Amino acid sequence: MTVYSHSRVSTFENCPYKYKLHYIDREKPEIENTIEAFMGSIVHEALEQLYKWKKFKKRIAKASLIKFYRDLWEKEYSKDIKVVKENLTAENYRKMGEKFLSDYFEKYKPFEQLTILGLETQDRMMLPDGNFWHVRIDKFACDSEGNYYVMDYKTNSRMKDQEEADSDRQLALYSIWVKDKFKDAKSVKLVWHMLAFNKEAVSERTDAQLKVLQKEVTDKIKEIENAKEFPRNETALCNYCVYKEICPSFKHEQELEGKGVKEFKENEGVKLVDEFSEIKNQLHELTKRQVELGGSLIDFSKQFGVDKVYGSNMKASVKDIKKIVIPEEKKEKIIEMIKKKGLWDDFAMLNYMKFNSRGRKGELDKDIMKQIEIDESWRVSLSKRRDIEGEDK
Repeated sequence: MTVYSHSRVSTFENCPYKYKLHYIDREKPEIENTIEAFMGSIVHEALEQLYKWKKFKKRIAKASLIKFYRDLWEKEYSKDIKVVKENLTAENYRKMGEKFLSDYFEKYKPFEQLTILGLETQDRMMLPDGNFWHVRIDKFACDSEGNYYVMDYKTNSRMKDQEEADSDRQLALYSIWVKDKFKDAKSVKLVWHMLAFNKEAVSERTDAQLKVLQKEVTDKIKEIENAKEFPRNETALCNYCVYKEICPSFKHEQELEGKGVKEFKENEGVKLVDEFSEIKNQLHELTKRQVELGGSLIDFSKQFGVDKVYGSNMKASVKDIKKIVIPEEKKEKIIEMIKKKGLWDDFAMLNYMKFNSRGRKGELDKDIMKQIEIDESWRVSLSKRRDIEGEDK
């Protein structure tokens, strides 16, 4: 059986193609880390060290924590780490992480609120379908009243609201592990330390909610294991993806990075898109004018009572075409009448879009699949390029 995790399942949900590259093809990315992920990992290590010092009764000073963080950053940092946001530098992120630690230290010192049971706790638990779920808890603790705490450090620049905390899958599944391991647990509190805001988001789940969650997770795992296609899903997360250099949606963009203006303009792909875009804009304007002229010809034919208007070399025929429209509120009634009169087979037709979708996903009956053919075609569409903040270029 496979060991799944929140990260693994989320990768499939966010981009099945990235899932395939990482978990199936085991593709090694050229850029293995982003500055956001790097800063987060260094902050995590520093906070782990903080509680290790506390465990061994060592004197804890904020200056020592910051020094540990700075030394670790200097030791682990590499220029290969990707900084996505053009207006920020690695130094900006280093200072951000330092502030997160400073704020956390001042808020929680002397760190005696709870009994720490584990740091970076690692284990696995069996799911109802026989697969395993990876358990990894940043900080695991309890109090004297039988309350257990599953805590996660977040360096996100967006605050987790209560609705998001109450629907979070990652820590909620860990609470199942806690209840199984610690029978005295009266409650399991899920706590997110939102370090960028020096705040906490807290949630708790009932046994009924956890049962539903396990069903949702096993259903999602079944979907993953039955997947035949792994389409790309372009979102804002693509800006931080380590596979951009090989992803067909971004490979050409990555090749163009760093090129001078002249070299950029001479790139064959750039020239093709620019010309294609220009022609499409011209066609748009021509189509718009064609519609306007068509309207004018209709007005002309009505005004002068003619159905053919003559030009120098061509003539335009103006026809009154009637189209039957079924009112939406009467649709079901009309369909029922057609069925009663035995006319349904004359008017019914195959829902090709659904049929095509299920066929591509391999969800049709095998005997039906043997009878159909796959016709591959290509389509070109245009959209505006966007910079890393999601604004139009």
